[in-house]
Amino acid sequence: MDTLKISATANGLNYLPEYVADQGGLFAERGLAVSAVARDPWTGVVDDIESREADLALGGLWVPAMYAGTPRKLSVVGQLNHMFPMTIVARNETSPISLDWLAGKVVLAPGAGGSAPYEFTAGLIREAGFDVSKTRFVRDLSTAMLIELYQGGLGDAIILDLVSAEELVAAGGGTIVFRHLQSGGVMPNSVYYCVSERVDELGDRIERFMDGIAAAMTKITSHEADAEIEAVLAARWPDKDKALLRRAVDEMAEGGVWDSAVVDRDASDRWMTILFDGGLTTHTPSLEELLGARAAVDA
Repeated sequence: MDTLKISATANGLNYLPEYVADQGGLFAERGLAVSAVARDPWTGVVDDIESREADLALGGLWVPAMYAGTPRKLSVVGQLNHMFPMTIVARNETSPISLDWLAGKVVLAPGAGGSAPYEFTAGLIREAGFDVSKTRFVRDLSTAMLIELYQGGLGDAIILDLVSAEELVAAGGGTIVFRHLQSGGVMPNSVYYCVSERVDELGDRIERFMDGIAAAMTKITSHEADAEIEAVLAARWPDKDKALLRRAVDEMAEGGVWDSAVVDRDASDRWMTILFDGGLTTHTPSLEELLGARAAVDA
């Protein structure tokens, strides 16, 4: 049995296919013993793959994008999220909004776990032809802190993952008025990446690992993984409302989050443009550049 070590930016419900693949023996069927750890702070994933404490990092595509063209060489080897499963909860609005509604508002955008909640939302605002500067964003703080501040009266709206949003709504904190799954288009949110110099060394294990991920995605989206999902939810989130978690899983499955383990070229190019326009990258990396040493293998 070969080993593969994952360093993840979170213990996230959107990472479900990895957990299901492990729970259901899909990695073991492919001769892999996979171990994973969630890092806090999440930036530890970069240190882990550099030190070889881990083989692969799991996190946002924006991280390899930001490092593109720098001395740190990272290669994307597969995709875990094909869409961006976030929402906007509004304090006083109850009807679905278009993004021009955000003008003149104070919007809380958690950022301690990464930049995507703000950056992708800001990119959608620019794509729609609206002015991002007309919205005052509160950024760079943790989800837990911003939820507490929102409940204390700060802000008109808050950007949240599906589970946190549903919990906030259930607590009387407002209404989900925008769903990125419905209005955001394809977005390669979470990916696996490694130090580029290790691609050849890890190649066979990566192939088997990503095949297991793809198989788990198929099981989830075809409703053949119910037992594995229930076991994962009970083990990883024992204190959460199981019905709420299951609704979030169903919404992500139906919304396309787990439709593909392969990064979509057009979606990657679009995300790179959003990041460049936001000032996070020195250029707009092509998919080939993001794949790096992996590009030849995929070709």
